[in-house]
Amino acid sequence: MVAMSENAETAPLRRFAFLLRLCPGAEEAYDAAHRSVWPEMLALLKHAGITEYSIFRRGTLLVLTLRCYDFETTWTRIENDPINLRWQAAMKPFFAEMNDLQVGERFPMMEEVFYLA
Repeated sequence: MVAMSENAETAPLRRFAFLLRLCPGAEEAYDAAHRSVWPEMLALLKHAGITEYSIFRRGTLLVLTLRCYDFETTWTRIENDPINLRWQAAMKPFFAEMNDLQVGERFPMMEEVFYLA
């Protein structure tokens, strides 16, 4: 696992949200997989600086939210970790392709327009 950089801890913690879509019929299996996320995957996410990670589902549409200091830096820390690569391989059959990515996006990111703390 790759450790967070020290200067990342001085940046403000931010909220991020993005969309994914499941293949029709994959909903139950996807939900079941997330009822028992591997402990080593959870540890990797936390070690990379991710907190308050939630996934909401409506049919096949997923809205994922999380908090971290910088999304790109954080995702770069985990994307090639062997634990994440195994998890992504296990999850890949559930996902439909997302064709509405903007230039440079990993996922269809959502812009926060309102937050009530």
